[in-house]
Amino acid sequence: MRAVIRVVNRVLIAVVGLVLALLGGSVLAVGLGVRPPSWWIHDGRHDVLLSVAERTRWRDAGWWWPTVLAALAVLVLLALWWLTAVLRRRRLAEVLVNTGDGEHALLRGRALEGALAGDAEGLDGVERAQVRLTGRRDAPATHVRLLLEPHVDPGTALHDLTTRALAHARDSAALEALPTEVRLRGVKHRAERVS
Repeated sequence: MRAVIRVVNRVLIAVVGLVLALLGGSVLAVGLGVRPPSWWIHDGRHDVLLSVAERTRWRDAGWWWPTVLAALAVLVLLALWWLTAVLRRRRLAEVLVNTGDGEHALLRGRALEGALAGDAEGLDGVERAQVRLTGRRDAPATHVRLLLEPHVDPGTALHDLTTRALAHARDSAALEALPTEVRLRGVKHRAERVS
């Protein structure tokens, strides 16, 4: 599903960029003196986008300009939301692995997250682990959330995570360092009522 969203996002960005580039380029060309075709929205260099008649056509309708401004405001907000969603990456897609022969290989971020989460869930007292890679592909960092069983000491769980799972992930990806933020949470168990 994420691959489909990524493809749709790239196609939308390409189409919007192409339309904006064509419109902007044509307006620039007409402004520089190129003669536009007869069907074009501008007649020439000194033409305006909206004529006086078009601007005053709906003057008596009190709903017109507030509706136009509201629609434009919604479009701007949607465009800003889309831009921030595109620019903000929640996860690191790939990690650059040094193979030792002067070349580099790419390791999928989801694969490293899955392996690290699996190792963390294999630790004593860890019921569930969630891992998210962030940072740059040549300097990744991790955010780990552990759900601990009630009998586990948080310090021991953190020590085991650091010395086993994180060390294994760092060594297998040939990373010099793997900065990690860990959040621990305990499982809530209800006491059984004795009657």
